[in-house]
Amino acid sequence: MTALLEVSNLSRVYEVRRGAWPFGRQATLHAVDGVSFELPAGRTLGLVGESGCGKTTTAKLVLGLVPVTGGEVRIGGESLPAAGTPSWRALRRRMQMVYQDPLGALDRRLSVGRQVMEPLAIHDIGKPAERLDKALAMLDAVGLAQHHFDRFPHELSGGQRQRIVLARALMLDPQLLVCDEPISALDVSIQAQVVNLLLALQQKLGLAYLFISHDLRMVRQVSHEVAVMYLGRIVEQGDPDRLFATPAHPYTQALVSAIPTHARAKRQRVVLPGEPPNPVDRPAGCAFHPRCRHATTRCRVEAPALRILADGRRAACHNAEQIA
Repeated sequence: MTALLEVSNLSRVYEVRRGAWPFGRQATLHAVDGVSFELPAGRTLGLVGESGCGKTTTAKLVLGLVPVTGGEVRIGGESLPAAGTPSWRALRRRMQMVYQDPLGALDRRLSVGRQVMEPLAIHDIGKPAERLDKALAMLDAVGLAQHHFDRFPHELSGGQRQRIVLARALMLDPQLLVCDEPISALDVSIQAQVVNLLLALQQKLGLAYLFISHDLRMVRQVSHEVAVMYLGRIVEQGDPDRLFATPAHPYTQALVSAIPTHARAKRQRVVLPGEPPNPVDRPAGCAFHPRCRHATTRCRVEAPALRILADGRRAACHNAEQIA
């Protein structure tokens, strides 16, 4: 299956100062460190991991909102140009983002209709009457009525606001939607409605989703493939059913064990000791070894590569076969 989105050895490095100014010393922070994956059209890749692991930075790198330090992003076989250039603007029409906080993503001073039509105005697409017709049709497509057109964001519920954000993202007929925690700010009942809407739109329009979330149950429901990130790197990637049933990386084991289950279900909780390491002081060898109960001497000195296992998934662990 041909990939719509290709990410190859992507990295983003920041120069930071450790300690109080002016006595702090310069240090290097690897926010994203050698991330690679492919996403075919009409499919969903779920990206999960602890806060600060680099999920959102990866999303911004894919969209060109943050300059890439190393690696490459390709959309439909085309390399992502430098941000701000005409070629980047043309390619960005094919990629849109759905933000975590819908109220923060909308301008409270503008009506819903003006904000939904805004992408067409920015790219100078269509005449005013055509933009109006498309905006009304898009509101209907995301399950909103025409009377919402003249409303303002503060007059709508959280679920309605997220539908507005989604309608605005779809106005340019994109091929890829980057969804950064799109349901975390919503009530549980509204989350299900938004997720069902995303699935219906994907089936109807053939959209590809890069779906970032802390809700592992929802990620399992919507994703065709799941990638687990830890400290800027992907440590496991594969089919969601297999990955959640028999994790091959100890960090994935800990995440899966924390998923709430039915009271009668028996699952051994894996409690990780300590805190995630400071990305400025990345441990030698495997970055996860200070918190890993399976760590060996090899783990402390040799960083594992993300390799293909016998069942087809990939894992960055020296002991993946035994763990799975």
